[in-house]
Amino acid sequence: MEVVCGNRFLSNNYTESASSCGDSKKSVIEEPQMGEQGQEVSNMEENKVVKDEIPAEIEPEPVVDIIINNVVSSFSVCSHLDLHHLALNGQNVELRKENGVLTMKLRRPPTTASIWSSGKVTCTGSTSEYQARIAGRRIARCIQKMDYNVKFKNFRIVNVLGTCSLPFAIKITPFSQKFREAASYEPELHPGVTYRIEYPKATLKIFSTGSITVTAPSIDNVQSAIEHIYPLVQEFGKQRTEEEMVEYRRNQARKHAGVTAIEEFEEEFSESELEDYILDQI
Repeated sequence: MEVVCGNRFLSNNYTESASSCGDSKKSVIEEPQMGEQGQEVSNMEENKVVKDEIPAEIEPEPVVDIIINNVVSSFSVCSHLDLHHLALNGQNVELRKENGVLTMKLRRPPTTASIWSSGKVTCTGSTSEYQARIAGRRIARCIQKMDYNVKFKNFRIVNVLGTCSLPFAIKITPFSQKFREAASYEPELHPGVTYRIEYPKATLKIFSTGSITVTAPSIDNVQSAIEHIYPLVQEFGKQRTEEEMVEYRRNQARKHAGVTAIEEFEEEFSESELEDYILDQI
């Protein structure tokens, strides 16, 4: 039991000790008569204590899904290639004499390879580093089957294209005005803001709908670029219109379907290709 003495709170031990000392008569601490103002003060203090005890609801952090749309890779087969011979004996190939390059296409993983006579090969269309490596090995195996002594060497990721949709729209005009050093906005030439990051190296295209396109030399750089730009654009966020929300949900469903198809494809790799990939990592 707490005893109120003015604005002080006395403990139970204090009241018991006060009652035991002095005369045989019980000493009582008389409570002063509080007026209406004193009751209001006490009520406010009680309400404040109750509010402090109630934990504040923690809002969940927004989740931004980054979709990798294209991974460009290159490697060398360490052999001189006769493009005319490959065009006559290969499948799904096309020889472009004016450019001096042969294009070969794969269905799974969906990849287009550009092959030069020097033995250099560039692959586009993959959606992960894992897919790009598998596609490169399949291209090299197709060339090997046409009586060429090839090796899979110097594989590297050249460029990565990723996109993400933020849960809000962006006021790109004031954003570009605040970050003049890194951002450039020319509405007559392009509808988005071009934002360049020196480290990690990346180039971003920011649109008013909340969509961001990132071009970087690796997948890690794409993620780091999104983490860097999110708090900057959040300051200039605005609510979407109904039409933009419908388009946003449609794009999210479309991207989710594409990711599901990619996961199903990765489960269909043969065991030999998986072993080769693991050996390459060692």
